Amino acid sequence: MPSDVSRETLARVGVDVSRETLERLACHVALLLRWNRTVNLIAEAGEHEVWARHIADSAQLAALIPPGTQHGIDLGAGAGFPGLVLALMTGIRFDLIEADHRKATFLREAARVTGAAVRVHAVRVECARVELAPLVTARALAPLPKLLSLAAPLLLKDGVALFPKGRTAENELTKARREWHMQVRRIPSRTAPGATILMLSEIHRAGAPERGAG
Repeated sequence: MPSDVSRETLARVGVDVSRETLERLACHVALLLRWNRTVNLIAEAGEHEVWARHIADSAQLAALIPPGTQHGIDLGAGAGFPGLVLALMTGIRFDLIEADHRKATFLREAARVTGAAVRVHAVRVECARVELAPLVTARALAPLPKLLSLAAPLLLKDGVALFPKGRTAENELTKARREWHMQVRRIPSRTAPGATILMLSEIHRAGAPERGAG
């Protein structure tokens, strides 16, 4: 069952969820902590702050998802952050792509236990065969230039990408702009001082026409 601490942790970052959603998130956390004894899902040192470091950090993205979004893709889904958490919070159907088969097995069990509307694909992102989506997310997967090369082929023309980034966000943007054009909105993270959520749209390679143009 969820504790008062878990609700207070979410409230501190401006996230309010129903009792039912909180219980489903708590089921995810309990399962993660059990599996973490044998599968490296999160750092052992961070287990005591999983709600603040992982759940709340993922949950804050929900308010940034464009209204009407019905499908998302999470790259390198790992322990379910942020894709599975967002699926539980919003009801949006997510494809979770995770190349590590042990982590993919965990995600399938987490989906079964929580009832999250997700499909798990145990493949590398480059090999994934999924329906293009209006939303792509990724957390702690790769530097932005590499991340864009993975995300752009899976994103619908008018879609957005949400990428939480740490203090290196501006440096990564500078490097990415050598190869990519995009509209950038920066949202300060509510969970980590100095961290930023990058909300990217109109993503296309430099020198290439925008999709749908011409």
